[in-house]
Amino acid sequence: MQLSKKYQSISPSSTLSIDSKYKALKAAGIDVVGFGAGEPDFDTPQHIKDAAIRAINSGYTKYTPASGMIELKEAICKKFREENGLSYGIENIVVSNGAKHSLMNSLGAILNPGDEVILPAPYWVSYYEMILLSDGVPVILHTSEENDFKFNAKDLEALITPKTKALILNTPGNPTGMVYTEEELRAIANVIEEHDIFVISDEIYEQLVYDMDTPPSIASLGENIKNRTIIVNGVSKTYAMTGWRIGYTAANSEITKLMSNVQSHYTSNPNSIAQHAAIAALEGPQHSVLEMKKAFNERRLYMVERMNCIPGVSCIKPQGAFYVMMNITKLLGKTAGNRKIDGSDSFAQLFLELNNVAVVPCSGFGNDNYVRWSYATSMDNIKKGLDRLEEFINNLR
Repeated sequence: MQLSKKYQSISPSSTLSIDSKYKALKAAGIDVVGFGAGEPDFDTPQHIKDAAIRAINSGYTKYTPASGMIELKEAICKKFREENGLSYGIENIVVSNGAKHSLMNSLGAILNPGDEVILPAPYWVSYYEMILLSDGVPVILHTSEENDFKFNAKDLEALITPKTKALILNTPGNPTGMVYTEEELRAIANVIEEHDIFVISDEIYEQLVYDMDTPPSIASLGENIKNRTIIVNGVSKTYAMTGWRIGYTAANSEITKLMSNVQSHYTSNPNSIAQHAAIAALEGPQHSVLEMKKAFNERRLYMVERMNCIPGVSCIKPQGAFYVMMNITKLLGKTAGNRKIDGSDSFAQLFLELNNVAVVPCSGFGNDNYVRWSYATSMDNIKKGLDRLEEFINNLR
């Protein structure tokens, strides 16, 4: 019997695959160091956990409205108003089961079969597969390390065709960590408006920006671009709440209605207890965010400086998020034993097998000459991982 051709065409997430291997080795008692999963190593702040416990004890364990509680939507609207200078009503908000779900909702609401979505590379691994699942066509916009892995308005315009429906914009970006400035965003917004396409603006890492002020959301640059923007955000990265699975979108009410309708059939409401916790995250004290950001910055600076002192590899300094893209071009063709490094997959596999360090190959991110390291782990782990990287490279032939 023939199974779904669409589902058979979808590749598994390389980040989750690496993380699964890392966790299996760790469970087996092996001294393995993991730099794979994109989640803070900090615990969820206590006041957020307390809010969840109160919700359980108060009986808030029933269905909520399918697109999220009104109280949470109001907290999200307040966040947009105070932090981003954006005015949204609750009719513009959909709360979903994590930002991944929000992204699928966004693509599903705007795409028809054959519509093209421009996807800057390197890109987060799931974007490509999500576009395919939504019957869209990914059109890759390649960027280079020389240009800080960023595209400009001319690059974007060159790829627009009559079939173009949207651009995916991720800033701060995963896996590059690069951040678009207000000037760059304005130029991109002008192209989007001129060609009457949408932009899905993934802002999940917006609070994690270093060495510069956080640039505005592209949606805040005028009513015209706002009407064409679907903002995707959530509580997972900012508040160390990856397992709570609360993401949200902000968009014009026509798009929001479509997403709400479909979500009512696919999943119904997000977890009711996690929604109460998300209200506490957004409305409660924010000092834990600053403490986490300070630690990430210290790790970022150490990792970049140390990595650039190791012969054979290099990286540029990320401006946001918590990832470093390590260039392995000079290692291609080298061997460990009788096994050759011919790209990021073989590098990651050999590094894990021989030195018990898990990093993410960027073949699934649109550039096979890099691997991604996450610095959302302890400084001790970072030092140990980089020590093992030096040992691994020294043993290559």
